[in-house]
Amino acid sequence: MPDAADLERVLRTAGLRVTRPRLAVLDAVHAHPHADTEALIGAARAQLGAVSHQAVYDVLRVLTDRGLVRRIQPQGSVALYEARVGDDHHHLVCRSCGAVSDVDGAVRETSCLAPPVDGGFLVDHAEVVYWGRCRSCAAAPATPHEPDAAPERGTP
Repeated sequence: MPDAADLERVLRTAGLRVTRPRLAVLDAVHAHPHADTEALIGAARAQLGAVSHQAVYDVLRVLTDRGLVRRIQPQGSVALYEARVGDDHHHLVCRSCGAVSDVDGAVRETSCLAPPVDGGFLVDHAEVVYWGRCRSCAAAPATPHEPDAAPERGTP
């Protein structure tokens, strides 16, 4: 996990001013991969003492726009944020508890992710979400009416 000097360097390299809220939120995203906004607000407040919801939302938008943070939103979930950017990785999502894990991108000679060449698109990113049950939930007794998607976590 990067230290404060690394985070400052990352912000400056992206052309952003270094502010306490930006440092706190970026640190929180690194410390809590796949966290929702409410969790990141809590982590930033633990570090700063006080920061508004709006300030955290604004920082997350700027960090996402500059490519320092990745925003994902699996079906049935609120937006989640991670600091793992710049690589082709995908996500595993537990249908029972909503846990999210990273998985490296699938690499095959012929990938189902490669669109037809005549599709008229220049593809720069593919987003894949694998759905299933995490080990803890798979080991637990099955519930009779398990939902088809992960439960909503936090608020948007």
